[in-house]
Amino acid sequence: MKKFLLAILGIVAAALPAATATEYSIQAIRYASAEDEVAGLVMGVPKGEKINIAMVVWLIRGGGRNILFDSGYHRETFLKYFPSTEYIRPDEAVKLAGVQPEEITDIIISHAHWDHMGGIDLFPKATVWIQKEEFRYYTGEAWQPGGHHGGIDPEDVQQLVKLNTEGRVRFVDGDNVEIFPGIRAYTGARHTYASQYLRVEGDHPLVLASDNCYLYRNLAEHKASATFSKADEAANIKNQARMIELAGSADRVVPGHDMLQFQKFPTEGRVAKIR
Repeated sequence: MKKFLLAILGIVAAALPAATATEYSIQAIRYASAEDEVAGLVMGVPKGEKINIAMVVWLIRGGGRNILFDSGYHRETFLKYFPSTEYIRPDEAVKLAGVQPEEITDIIISHAHWDHMGGIDLFPKATVWIQKEEFRYYTGEAWQPGGHHGGIDPEDVQQLVKLNTEGRVRFVDGDNVEIFPGIRAYTGARHTYASQYLRVEGDHPLVLASDNCYLYRNLAEHKASATFSKADEAANIKNQARMIELAGSADRVVPGHDMLQFQKFPTEGRVAKIR
C-alpha cells in the first residue's frame, strides 16, 4: 500500500508544472554626476586623469517586490563635501522609473559609505538589508581607537540603528547567501569592512558590483577598486574575476560608478534598462 501511494504521489508531482524562477527587471538610475580622478578608482594608474562618474541606485523589480540596490545620499554634509552636477534626491530619482518612494519594499546596501547608505531614510516602507559584519563594525568598533570609518557618515549610522530598533533591518550573514529567490549576495571584495555585491539570476545572469568594482576599466586591466586596506587589494581583484565567472561574461558585470552603463544599455534620460 505504501509503495502504491508513493507511486501515485510521484505521478501527481510529475504532472504539476515546474516552479518558475522569478524574472527580475533591472534599471540603473543616475541621480547625479561628478568629476573624479581615475587614480582614485583604478588602483595603480598614474595620477592626473579625470573622469565623469555616475552616482547610481539600481532598481530591481519582480516577485511582488521593488528592491533598491543602494540608496544614494541627501545629507547636507556631503552635498557640500562632494560637488556634483544634475543632483536630484534618490527618492525623486526612482519616480523617473515609475516607482514611488513608498513603493520601495527593500533596500539592499552594498556597503556603508555615505553615497550608498545615505538615503535609507527616504523610503518609508523599505526593509534594509546589510551584511551582519558591516552593521556590527560600523555601529561599533569602527569608531573606537584604531577603528577605520573613512567615508562613513555618523548620521547614516544613527539612522541605520534607528531603523533596526524599528524592526526594519535584516542581516545578510556571510557569502553566497540568497536574499530573495534568484538574488544572491557575495562578499570578499573588501571595499569596506564587509561589503557585498549581487548576482541576479535570469536567462543571462547579471552581477551588480557597486563599488567593489568602480569601472569597466577595473575589469579590463585587472586592477582593484579602493579597498578597506592595502592588504585587501588582492582580494578585490580576485573577486572581480569571481564576478565575471558568476555573470558568465564581463559584459554582464555592472560597475558601481561607470557612466558607460548608460551607453551600453538602452537609456531614457537618467534611467538605463539593464534587463
